[in-house]
Amino acid sequence: MTTANRIVRGPLFIAGVFILAAIGTGGSSSAQQVTQHAALQPDLQALQDNAKPRVQVRKPRVATAVAATDPAAPATSPKPVKKPQLATAVDATDSATPETSGKPAKKPQSAKGPYYVDFRARTAASYGHAFVWYGKTSEKKVDIAGLHPAGDEVPYILGHLMWVPSETGASYGDLDPQYLTANYRVYLNEADAPKVFAYIKHLQATSPLWNAQTTNCTAFIGRIATFMGLKVPFHLLRPENYINELKAINGGRQTAQLSPDAERY
Repeated sequence: MTTANRIVRGPLFIAGVFILAAIGTGGSSSAQQVTQHAALQPDLQALQDNAKPRVQVRKPRVATAVAATDPAAPATSPKPVKKPQLATAVDATDSATPETSGKPAKKPQSAKGPYYVDFRARTAASYGHAFVWYGKTSEKKVDIAGLHPAGDEVPYILGHLMWVPSETGASYGDLDPQYLTANYRVYLNEADAPKVFAYIKHLQATSPLWNAQTTNCTAFIGRIATFMGLKVPFHLLRPENYINELKAINGGRQTAQLSPDAERY
């Protein structure tokens, strides 16, 4: 009986040993797998990190980049500034411009009257001659007045030493544009023109003598200009210079208005 049991136990014992060995071998393999799994954890973690979607960093806009480098720049990007309108741009540069844009100014109406007196100078055999045209702007006809010696060369020469008889109407060359050297035209209204024209005729009637130093042609037209309210230069200027100076000292004004006592002469 004892021997039989040993025989039976023998195979069972051997089978158990093999089973235990197999179990032991499997356990060892499991332990190795656990060890290998633990060793692969960093690699797996790196793979997972690489597998995560990366967030693409956008380049900052110009305003943000400036803010990042310039401490004085505002933190937020300012809105684009609108271009100023024309009226605003003018206000910013010209302090004298009114704040609101007004309607375009109308062109001033012409202040020229229907009548005129034209102070003129022309060439002559000596230093020239000064005289006036006067009349109505709508008519081609002109009247001429100017003081000059009566006659030819002899009265003119004597007139530099003494007073000689004069003439006060048109003289040779007064109507010819090719002899003109200077002119200054001043316009008159309906009320003043008859008074000025009457004064010119009065001077013609009361100027019987001519003298190169005193009662000469420039002094004659200077009295007409004074009656019209204009400033006059020194009468011993050459006729051309006299007309240009007459225009200059009156600022080139093109109209004249008589004073209340202009009729008294």
